[in-house]
Amino acid sequence: MKVLRTLAPATRRHFSVLFATGLLFWSSLASLLPTLSLYIESVGATRHQVGIVMGAFAIGLLLFRPWVGNLADLRGRRLVLLIGLWVAAIAPIGYLFTTSIPLLIGIRIFHGLSIAAFTTGYSALVADLSPLRQRGELIGYMSLVTPIGMAVGPALGGFVQASIGYTVLFLMTAGFGLVGLICASGGLPATLSVAPKLTTSLNSQLSKLGWEDLLSPRLRIPVLVMLMVGLAFGTLSTFVPLFIQETGVALNAGLFYAAAAIASFAMRLLVGRASDRYGRGRFITLGLLLYAVSMLLLWQAHSATEFLWAGAIEGAGAGVFLPMMITLAADRSRPDERGRVFGLCMAGFDLGIAISGPTLGFLADELGYRGLFGLSAVIVALALLVFIGLSSKSFTASIHYALGSGKDFYAISQTID
Repeated sequence: MKVLRTLAPATRRHFSVLFATGLLFWSSLASLLPTLSLYIESVGATRHQVGIVMGAFAIGLLLFRPWVGNLADLRGRRLVLLIGLWVAAIAPIGYLFTTSIPLLIGIRIFHGLSIAAFTTGYSALVADLSPLRQRGELIGYMSLVTPIGMAVGPALGGFVQASIGYTVLFLMTAGFGLVGLICASGGLPATLSVAPKLTTSLNSQLSKLGWEDLLSPRLRIPVLVMLMVGLAFGTLSTFVPLFIQETGVALNAGLFYAAAAIASFAMRLLVGRASDRYGRGRFITLGLLLYAVSMLLLWQAHSATEFLWAGAIEGAGAGVFLPMMITLAADRSRPDERGRVFGLCMAGFDLGIAISGPTLGFLADELGYRGLFGLSAVIVALALLVFIGLSSKSFTASIHYALGSGKDFYAISQTID
């Protein structure tokens, strides 16, 4: 990556440690994607209960996002990052000691703290360290930890579960989190931050930055779009393994997630740098379009090939959409409030996942798994229309921005290098 060679040696070292830590974290989380819903079902849970337990993860996200966002701004990004890794190392052990549905719900809520803390700290650190003119490119490259982890984790998790069992699976998952914790503890200084010192006036402003800001013009549409995509993602992460199993298709669910991860990796290599030149809007639109198509393909999937194509297109959509939304949040925030803005924006995604498990799990009894993905396609299509029509100060400006011919009127110009 040429862009890394232009950075100071200390900054390159911080990026390297962050990248390694991110790989370990996402490998830990992703190894449970094709396996945990099967484990919950194997202990006697109904479809609805599977949805509730899996969705409880996002309840933890919602509960802890505001707290970790504030903590990242007030106490530093590194502390929040370490909290996420601690939980990633502890929570999987909990699954070993219970088959009780209420206790599993509690463990999933606690596990949700891991992603709330880690993604907030990680995203804020990357944005802090990235020069403004290269922000999209660096965020795109550093976000590659997600598809790589999502490729390695599900394939490895599915193999370990099938060949050795759930005990080794959960120990392995915890081990990834522990090694990541060791890397971050020794490789990042405790005071890593580029946020300026806060004045009394600015402190007063930041103290008011909270849930009410979800209605502010710069955040309300990103949060709403993230909510709608979160609904589709929650359906995907919870019900794809069960859907594949129900259809009788001879396909390891881990391969579905691996196909998604490979496509996501390829797209993230391309779009970050391009967005610095051509703007974020057209790429967010593209990501939403791809995501909607992938849900339609899942709705109609009857063979391993069709499932894999759906996975690849979903991965491509996520690989464009998520890094661009993180970059959009960075563009629309100051360094001293970035942790909270990221937390608020991601709260929409978290809420979507939280709703999708219990709500769509209930609908699964009526619609079946196939029907859930048809409904998800409609939801993402609506998200696309919302973004195209409402993402800027007027309908016309929104269309221009979403199609790449207009600027982001809510972006905050700032120099952080």
